[in-house]
Amino acid sequence: MLKDLRLLGKESLVYGLSTVVARLLNFLLLPFYTHYLAPGEYGAVSTAYSYIAFLNILFLLGLDQAYLRFAAGAEDARSEATFSTAFWATAAWAGAVSALTAAAAAPLAVWGGLTVSGPDVVRCSAGIILLDSLAAPAFADLRLRHRAWVYAGIKSFNIVVSVALNLAFVGWLHLGVRGVFLAGVTSSAATLALLAPVFAQRLRRRFEAPLAKAMLRFGLPLVPAGLGAMVVQVADRPILLHLTDSATVGIYQANYRLGIFMMLVVSMFDQAFRPFYLERAERPETPALLARVLTLFVGGASWVALALSFFLPDLIRLEVGGRTLIHPAYWAGLSVVPVVLFAYVFHGCYINFLAPVTIAKKTESIAAVTAIGAAVNIAANFLLIPRWGMAGAAWATLAAYAVMAWQMRWFGKTAWPVPYEWDRVAAAVGPVLAAGGAAWLASGRLEGWSWGLARLALLLAVPACWAAILRVLPFRDGRPPAPGRLPL
Repeated sequence: MLKDLRLLGKESLVYGLSTVVARLLNFLLLPFYTHYLAPGEYGAVSTAYSYIAFLNILFLLGLDQAYLRFAAGAEDARSEATFSTAFWATAAWAGAVSALTAAAAAPLAVWGGLTVSGPDVVRCSAGIILLDSLAAPAFADLRLRHRAWVYAGIKSFNIVVSVALNLAFVGWLHLGVRGVFLAGVTSSAATLALLAPVFAQRLRRRFEAPLAKAMLRFGLPLVPAGLGAMVVQVADRPILLHLTDSATVGIYQANYRLGIFMMLVVSMFDQAFRPFYLERAERPETPALLARVLTLFVGGASWVALALSFFLPDLIRLEVGGRTLIHPAYWAGLSVVPVVLFAYVFHGCYINFLAPVTIAKKTESIAAVTAIGAAVNIAANFLLIPRWGMAGAAWATLAAYAVMAWQMRWFGKTAWPVPYEWDRVAAAVGPVLAAGGAAWLASGRLEGWSWGLARLALLLAVPACWAAILRVLPFRDGRPPAPGRLPL
């Protein structure tokens, strides 16, 4: 078990490299765009990429995830047939929809509110989505075969090419909005070309209709789930704008984005965890392994969220060259940061509870759970924002992720039972909550260095408490539990 857990940790870090690079480079593009694009032009770019995020889910039909499930543990010949079926099905669907989108570019641009270079933006967007959809099965194959460094390298290559082409097309050739999307199409095409060795090794002129139907039965329920997940992520902004004002939304958004650090942790874990459990689905020790993963994830993620909650406000206020990371006008929203950070912890728990449902191929429940989460998020926003303002929006997000985790656990319990270590999960969370509560009580009484040292002491006390608890509830593998202890 320890060997498997080390592999999961290693691959989580590797997959995280490309994610971290992407976020940092995209952040660097923001000031560049504001200098070379007029506000209306940048609005068109932002709107179009919002549509792309939604359409990517519709174009894939969940076939990349279906490939991971159906190819995991299969022999090479069967795996190649699964890859080929997934690719040709994706190519046929995405190609047809992209062609129709390009043909109807003018009316779609008007309908989508893309008034700046609208038809060209729609055509380029269709090309980007098509190329990314064709690349998706190859990226899934790299994950399945644990080629994490290749995966991260190609993803990073895509980002570097995109940034370089943006600098050339927008900054040097002054192509404006067209330059942004030409850069997107070109970088996606270059990425697809770089995946040629994967296609040469795995792709065959073979399509199995019964297999395609089975994969679609698995993958299609993931589509509304993905769309619902988008609602959970972004619904709070328009509701907050409707109930307050644009200044409040701006302060909220600036502080919400500070949760990117926890989002990266969860994203890194997610990238490695899915192939990790799928290829071990048939092993008898897998239920106990998944239980241990949840325990370690909850403890580690909660501690990271606590550390960020303690010290991010200090980093935000730290002056470098006479300027702070976030302008003081936005500091009024710092109270939402801990809520957002722990919301991502619940999102990570939801990802853990996806494993039994995915292994059992009961993905229909994912759509139901995501719909419930979206409904909870919308209802909680309307209920809490009038009372608590922007803090209500953050708590609504946390509530949605918590309900989704609880519901997914309920479905997974009947689909594929896992003996989760609830006593150890509680023991992992307890010291974190105690430290957070103690810091909250002391926040108005201490200041300066004493306040910083107090938070550091509380943070370090958490693993010390865990060490003491392990003397009572030690980890065991395959040994009978001591009298009065819960079995593994």
